[in-house]
Amino acid sequence: MSQKREFEEAKGGASEDKRRRFKSVVQEVMRLQTVKHFLEPVLEPLIRKVVKEEVELALGKHLAGIKWICEKETHPLESRNLQLKFLNNLSLPVFTSARIEGDEGQAIRFGLIDPSTGQIVSSSPASSAKLEVFVVEGDFDSDSDWATEDIRNNIVREREGKKPLLNGNVFAVLNDGIGVMDEISFTDNSSWTRSRKFRLGVRMVDQFDFVKIREAITESFVVRDHRGELYKKHHPPSLFDEVWRLEKIGKDGAFHKRLNCSNINTVKDFLTHFHLNTSKLRQVLGTGMSSKMWEITLDHARSCVLDSSVHVYQAPGFQKKTAVVFNVVAQVLGLLVDFQYIPAEKLSEIEKAQAEVMVIDALSHLNEVISYDDEVSMMRNVLNVSASQSRVGIDYSGLSLTSLDGYGFVSNLHNTAECSGQYSDDVDMEVTPHGLYEDYDNLWNCSQILGFEEPQSELQNALDDFMSQKNALVGKAHSKRWTKLFSVSKWLSVFKYVTVRKNMK
Repeated sequence: MSQKREFEEAKGGASEDKRRRFKSVVQEVMRLQTVKHFLEPVLEPLIRKVVKEEVELALGKHLAGIKWICEKETHPLESRNLQLKFLNNLSLPVFTSARIEGDEGQAIRFGLIDPSTGQIVSSSPASSAKLEVFVVEGDFDSDSDWATEDIRNNIVREREGKKPLLNGNVFAVLNDGIGVMDEISFTDNSSWTRSRKFRLGVRMVDQFDFVKIREAITESFVVRDHRGELYKKHHPPSLFDEVWRLEKIGKDGAFHKRLNCSNINTVKDFLTHFHLNTSKLRQVLGTGMSSKMWEITLDHARSCVLDSSVHVYQAPGFQKKTAVVFNVVAQVLGLLVDFQYIPAEKLSEIEKAQAEVMVIDALSHLNEVISYDDEVSMMRNVLNVSASQSRVGIDYSGLSLTSLDGYGFVSNLHNTAECSGQYSDDVDMEVTPHGLYEDYDNLWNCSQILGFEEPQSELQNALDDFMSQKNALVGKAHSKRWTKLFSVSKWLSVFKYVTVRKNMK
């Protein structure tokens, strides 16, 4: 009886196990169906997209390879040897932890070049190849006919226990034969290497049959610790940079302290003192600055970009109608003499010295200095010369003596001639001043008299004063034509003075 009971219990247990297994199988199938139901709409497009991109990429490389092979069969000797080349220079100096950049902050670019033509190769399989950026010893002779093995022997690795020498993505991909360096920086300076300098190199990662591609190598450069970036020199410097930003002047060094004691704190101060008193500036720097160092510092300061503003100052202690024109760093640009502008290169040594004294005086009387945006606006406002004019003589055509009667000129001329007893009908009153001044075309500038219309009374008073002095000399022997010439000349002088004076009010 007990045996029968045990058999039935064993049989029931086996059937229970079958039911559990069947249930688990059904549940697993249901889970798979659920996963398929929910994930298939998401995964299928993603998988299709990835497969499509890979197929297109492989097909593109295959077609490019076929084109390259066809070109080689047509021109079997062309483009067998290619080379990589940096397309722009590194921006120096280079500091650790700072991005390696090209000129003007641009990214470093390199290209695949055909040496036989000097052109970028954009159609070969190598024009879309993968590249690697690496570091080479600074004393590596890049001008020699080096081989790939020479490059390998001069690659610089990081120091033991240090991070990799280059931080960032050291790989790049060519696009139509041109690649761009990613965000890369140095983690260590170059002071511990045998040359104390580095070079950057670019080489191919992919290999291509029947094509040899030479690596690209930069010029050698120093990599400084990023703490030195705080003392970086600016190229070009700004007017308002501190003076230690100039070459050969170290921050808190002897030259810097000497300049600060003389109140020379910025690049602008340095240039201003240079133009006003060069010898004194040299004395401030002392004998420790050699002539070579001085030239380097001065050249760096002169590379500063100046604005175009000009300043005009008329010193009260100098001749009337004389003013100096100078720029933002007190450099003499020229003189205004009798309302004519004389550029600095045409000044005599005495005039230059006088102009420099006037500039020094101007810096003490800044409220009397008149500033203009540029030299053209200064000429337009001070000399009434239009922007398109440079030098134009007076046009006397059509101007006769009778046409000047509105200013009282002809009547006074008649009076003068009659008092002297030298006036006669044979004097041609229609002779123009141009006829009398055939050799004096450069005597006046038309911008000083044209475009103005003076009241008759003011000009008449000035002429009457002159003629009263002239009549005292009528007893002397003067020919009637010299009398006429002298009167016309004096009238032009007075006319110029009156019209310019009114314009300056």
